[in-house]
Amino acid sequence: MQRKLMLSITVSAAAMLFHPTIQTAWAQGQAALTGTVSSEAEGKMEGVVVTAQKPGSIVRISVTTDKQGRYAFPENRLEPGDYTITIRAVGYDMDGATKATVETEKTANADIKLKKTKNLASQLTNAEWMMSIPGTEAQKANLLDCSSCHTMERIMRSTHDADEWTQVITRMKGYGAVSQPVKPQPMLDASRSGTPEQYRKMAEYLATINLSSSDHWNYELRTLPRPKGRDTRAIVTEYDMVRPTTEPHDILLDKDGNVWYTDFGEMFIGKFNPKTLKLTEYPIKKFKDKAPTGLLSIDFDHTGKIWFDTMYQGALGNLDPKTGEIAYHPLPPEYNDDRVQLNFTGLRYDVDGKVWTKSVGTQDIFRLDLASNKWEKFHPTDELKSPASIYQVISDSKNNLWMAEFTGGHLGKIDAKTLKVTWYPVPTPFARARRMVIDDQDRITVTEYRGNQVAQFDPKTEKFTEYMLPPYTFPYRASFDKNGDIWASTMSTDRVVRVDTKTGAWTQYLMPTDTNMRTVYVDNTTTPVTFWVGSNHDHRIVKVEPLD
Repeated sequence: MQRKLMLSITVSAAAMLFHPTIQTAWAQGQAALTGTVSSEAEGKMEGVVVTAQKPGSIVRISVTTDKQGRYAFPENRLEPGDYTITIRAVGYDMDGATKATVETEKTANADIKLKKTKNLASQLTNAEWMMSIPGTEAQKANLLDCSSCHTMERIMRSTHDADEWTQVITRMKGYGAVSQPVKPQPMLDASRSGTPEQYRKMAEYLATINLSSSDHWNYELRTLPRPKGRDTRAIVTEYDMVRPTTEPHDILLDKDGNVWYTDFGEMFIGKFNPKTLKLTEYPIKKFKDKAPTGLLSIDFDHTGKIWFDTMYQGALGNLDPKTGEIAYHPLPPEYNDDRVQLNFTGLRYDVDGKVWTKSVGTQDIFRLDLASNKWEKFHPTDELKSPASIYQVISDSKNNLWMAEFTGGHLGKIDAKTLKVTWYPVPTPFARARRMVIDDQDRITVTEYRGNQVAQFDPKTEKFTEYMLPPYTFPYRASFDKNGDIWASTMSTDRVVRVDTKTGAWTQYLMPTDTNMRTVYVDNTTTPVTFWVGSNHDHRIVKVEPLD
């Protein structure tokens, strides 16, 4: 089944900003806008994120203050015009509105004064809430499932008692992962929500950390330190995708610099041109009218087509970027029941003509023969004695399937020829293996969501190498760049994490806004490399350009 449907949205040229490839140091070129950030409490402040945006523009540019409290926007980043200035510094608000006018071949100056905030709770990230609340590691780990759809602040501000929480959790468990506070979407399979009493322990814990018995929290609100040193050396560009229910999830770049993404909140594949600011949306077919809508993964195959899953709609698809044509591969009726939730694809079908995928609701693995359109079904978690759930699947160079197992923390393999299943336990117990990437040597990089690490598995030696991340990162996906550094996204700290694998040193670039990050894309064609990610809860695409 094919169709050719496109919806194009072109943003006014008047809203455009210049953003060519970044220079390697601040000193190259004159600043368009500069100034200092200070407060009575601290004087000149390092690590404050300063954002400039033209009224009506979809583009926001951000830089971070240095040790002297100074910020500077390079001349090639801000075109002439009026800008509104905002900041991010936990514990502080701006002491009055700040605006600036940028003129050609001149440096504008705007000093910014901050004052202590009166509403610290509204500024905390998910990680800072996790740092603040009392409880065991196991109790807090249950909250990691909540931040997919909303912030943890909503939980802490609630007034539900334990009995009410059992009902709330049951309802939440029945919503599809593509749900949002403004768009809850119940799954067709009502049994996946469970029963209220099975959540009694979690409910009793939540009632001790929210506002059910007091008008204030009985614990200190703790915050992460602001960026310093190398953490401040980056430019962040955010592009607003306009529709409030759009959630850019997986991100790819093509050879022309277009950003492709799946919409986790709507049935669209998006293509965004950062130079022209043109957004083209490709509508994706619904197969089940009452099932949740939204897409998760995308990837290029060897022909340049983009493959995607439709999750609760029970089909795979591929889009030809040249023609806009979309072909669909729905599961056959005997497998396509209310429990189906297809996530991810294994795309080395150039080897044997077969594509892999898996269903969350049943923990089945499927393999599609593209020539015959015949599907095979497997259930590899039967080989594990403990409860298990497969998060992602991916193919290696021989089209063997690799599986990241989320519950206990395993990496699994299905041999494409013999169908033998092998499971390798991740060194860190209950690590929650989540998203993977595979390199040209078939080495697999997998995030340990609960383990707060990134692991690389070498199938030749069958050994894992683990890399620790900053506390409370809870990485979603990670990737090595051309220099051997690891780049990781987080759903908790609003910081893009960069790890020097030689020294173990961390660099963390603080984002300007709540940036619930999922899949990362590292562009190795630039020097330094460029990091792209979707802001899943803020309907934005984000580009991070380090200065070194």
